[in-house]
Order: sequence, then structure tokens, then C-alpha cells
Amino acid sequence: MPHRAHLFSLRTAHAVREACLDQPYSGSRFVKDLMAGVTVGIIAIPLAMALAIASGVAPQYGLYTAIIAGFLIALFGGSRFSISGPTAAFVVILYPIAQSYGLGGLLLATMMSGVLLVIMAVMRLGRFIEYIPESVTLGFTGGIAVVIATLQVKDFFGLSVASMPEHYWDKVALLGQQLPALDGLSTLVALATLAVMLLWPRLKTPVPPHLPAVIVGSLLALWLNANGAGIETIGSRFSYLLPDGSTGSGIPPFLPSFAWPWQQAGADGQAIGLSWDLFRELIPAAFAIAMLGAIESLLCAVVLDGMTGKRHSANSELMGQGIGNIVVPFFGGITATAAIARSAANYRAGAESPVSAMVHSLVVLLALVFLAGVLAYLPMPAMAALLLMVAWNMSEAPKAVHLLKTAPRSDVLVFLTCFGLTVALDMVIAITTGVLLAAVLFMREMAQMTKITDITASKRVQSMGVPQGWQVFKINGPLFFAAADRIFGELAALSGDARGMVLYMDGVTILDAGGLAALNKLIASCRESGAQVIIADLQFQPLRTLARAGIAPEPGVSRFYPTLEAALTELKTGTT
Repeated sequence: MPHRAHLFSLRTAHAVREACLDQPYSGSRFVKDLMAGVTVGIIAIPLAMALAIASGVAPQYGLYTAIIAGFLIALFGGSRFSISGPTAAFVVILYPIAQSYGLGGLLLATMMSGVLLVIMAVMRLGRFIEYIPESVTLGFTGGIAVVIATLQVKDFFGLSVASMPEHYWDKVALLGQQLPALDGLSTLVALATLAVMLLWPRLKTPVPPHLPAVIVGSLLALWLNANGAGIETIGSRFSYLLPDGSTGSGIPPFLPSFAWPWQQAGADGQAIGLSWDLFRELIPAAFAIAMLGAIESLLCAVVLDGMTGKRHSANSELMGQGIGNIVVPFFGGITATAAIARSAANYRAGAESPVSAMVHSLVVLLALVFLAGVLAYLPMPAMAALLLMVAWNMSEAPKAVHLLKTAPRSDVLVFLTCFGLTVALDMVIAITTGVLLAAVLFMREMAQMTKITDITASKRVQSMGVPQGWQVFKINGPLFFAAADRIFGELAALSGDARGMVLYMDGVTILDAGGLAALNKLIASCRESGAQVIIADLQFQPLRTLARAGIAPEPGVSRFYPTLEAALTELKTGTT
């Protein structure tokens, strides 16, 4: 019964419920949510389109994601201020999938990742984010930012590149070859858009900089195209089929319709279908999407907790993200997760509850239906400039530089490894390697902290009295597999031909299987040589480990005492 109650609590709208429990949901709170939702909805429209294009699909699929997934994740999630939709972090994963498997493969991988997120929520893995070091997070987000920025070079300079190579360095080489043939007017539009984004914050207005920047870039491109320029726009690059079979330019002004993901087009333009081989090929991509989605959404929730003083439900947030990503592919939407920048803007705009995120989705829906014709005039160079700023912001370059200057060498090594692997190979490889490397380096540092000291000649020990031929050793630090062999090797060297030794272990916080095995070797060695070992002042965890292993006192070989004083007193009276 408790298990069922737990599953039910995961499936309910945790953030909505908590927001309404704080205080009654009044009309004034709804007005605040309405205003915040409209604000962040306007922000999300060009971002959702730009991120869909960067992911290798038409811009309307980004709008579908913000509409469907944004609404469902807000309804079922565990963070009351999070805004979900397409995010820059996914570009490096989604773009190769779209190139290899088309829209159908991308939607199928998204649905599979949603199932994985739900499984993670049911297994209560929401707090796993605590075990990912900052050096790993900064490394892979910085690497993602570099890849995203590289992908924008083509549209920023108006280069004629039919398709991008699969590997990063091949992309760089191709772009370098094409750069001399840049289009000056496209570059002008991109630079004007970028300049407005950089200068606008100095005006200290509540209007986010990318909105006036995109407007300025669009008006400039419109004027240049009217005078004979050939600057690409969303309308000139993308098209869609109308119900009568004719073709429209830009994005379709229709509501997203239901369709099975596996009936959508693959890379060859035909329905991708559903097969075990395809499922097996997409599993690694789905796992990567789920892992990154979990990390991004939970990081966003943690950031919002720090801003607001509220607390999110990590497992409910994973459940909401899972539900959103399972449902959205059936309506053409791509992968969604919480977006930190849009979520922060939502809170600063006065949001009170997840209702603001639902309003944001409705604003995007209205823009799709009523402003599709206007959105077709957005120039591709301006969208590239917008994504360059998104990449810069997500890179957290100041934090990365600070880490490089002040962090220990092990953290710097982890950061550089994750950064390099993300750019050169794959984000999943980067995160996996980074976490493993961080764990190994941490264990190495912890093992180096474990010390053994001969305290036989110390004033405290001498005041208690030590029999002739006995030595007292103090062990400090965790006695685990990475340290145990070294510690007991040093102990053997220090003890020499001693008649017996006292191990003062009040500083040993952890004793694992490796430490237990090394201790057993020591006792066996004492049994053969005729020496004795006394263990004094065990903490709770080592004592419990010894008890579970069935380690008991052995007359003439090993004894255990609650304190060092009790052990030395027994030795002095000759009872051992």
C-alpha cells in the first residue's frame, strides 16, 4: 500500500499541488501567472524555432515542443517555476539523430527517452544529480556550447554548405574552406542582431535583449531583400504541404496533429517504420537524451530553489519530464527539458505557480496559429546570432575560467577531459568518463588522507604505560580498498619484530571489504608469527562491519577494547 501511494504521488501534479497549498490560488495570483506566462511565451517563440532548426528539423517542431511538452511538464512536474521546451543542450545529440534517422527517428528516440525518465522517477533516482561534480557539468556544457557555436557559422556568414560532416573536426575544416565565400549582407544582418543583443542590456529595460535584436535583424533583412539581396529566411528555406496538396512557405499555421512517430519520415523521406533493429540502434541515443534531460531539468530546479527559497520534488520533476517526452512525439514535438534562462525569466516576471508555464505554452500556440506568416520573415543569420548568444550563456565561461584558475589539478583534469570528449566524440562518453575519472581521483585523494602513525613514544601513551616489545599505532582516515593495502604494508614495516601492536582506530570512519581483507591478513600473519594485535576504540561503522563478517577475538592473537586506555591498562596488568 505505501508503494502504491508513492507511485500515485509521483504521477500527480506535485508542483501545482504545492503552489496551491502554500496559499489559496486567487485571482491576483492568476493575473501574475498570466503576465509571466505571456512574457516568457514571447521569449520562447524565436528560441523554440531556432533550436529546432539547430537540431536538424523544421522550426514548427520546436513550437510544437513548447506547446505540448511545455504544458504537460508544467502540469505533472515537480518544480513550480520551470519552463520546459527545446533547449540548446540537446542540439549536439539531436542533430546527428535527425541527420541519420530523420524526423521519425528523432521522435522515436524522444519517446524512448521519456520512458527511461519515467523509470528513473519510479526508481527514485531524482537525487542522482548530487553525484555529478561541477567540473563534469561545466566541462560538458562548455563542450556543447562550442559545438552549437560551430554549427551556427554556416548561417551566420551565409555560407553555401549543403550538409555538415558527422565529425567535429571535419565540420571545422569544411567551414574553414567555405569561409572566404561568405555572403556580406547575411553577415551584416547577423552582426546587427548580435550587436543589439550585446548592447541592449545597458538600457536596463525589462524587455529581454533577443526580442529587439531579432526584430532589428528581421527589418534589416526585409529591407535588404527588397533591394535585391538573397538573405535566407525561414520562409525561403522551409516549406510545408497544405491539405489540398499545394506547398506553403515557412511554418504551417495549424495546430499540431496526432501521428504515430514511426510513421514520420526517416532520412530517406520514407516512413521510418518500427523494428527491433531500429529500436536497438536508437537505445544509446535515447539513453543520452534521458540522462541529459534529467541533468538539465534537475539543475534548473536547483537553480530556481536557490532563487526562490522553495523546494522542488526531484522525482516528480523526472516523472513530468518523462510524461512530456512520451506524449510530445505523437504531435511532432522533439525532445524537451527545463530551460534555465526561460525559467529564471519566468520567476523574475512574477510567476506564482506552474500555471505561468501553461500560459506560456498557450501563447506559443496562438503565435503558431495567428503569426505564422510573420514568423516566416525571420532571417536565418539573425537566428544564428541568437543561438551564438545562447551558446555563450550556457557555456558559463566565467565559472569555467575560475575553475581553471582556482580548482585542484584533479578537477581541472576532469573539466578538460569532459570538455574535449564532448567536442571531439560524444556527450555520453564525456559524462561517463568524467564521472568515473572524478570518482577515481577522489578515491585517490581520500586514500592519501589515510595515515598511520607510531604514537608509542607520545606523552599520552607513555603516561598510560606500554609494556616492553609493544607498539601503539594510530590510524586516521577511511580504511577502504584504495588505502588498506598501503596502510597495512606500512604497518608491517613499522612494527618489525614487535611482540605485539595496538591499533588505535578512533579516526577510522569507514571499513569496507578491502579494509576488512587487509585486517584479516594482518591477523593471520600475527597468528603465524606468534605476535598479538589489539584493536581499540572502533567507531560504529567499522564495528558493525567486523560484526557482520564474524570477526571475533582470538585468544593469544587478537583482542578488541572500547578505548585505548582500557587496552593499555589490560596490557600493563598482564591479562592479555
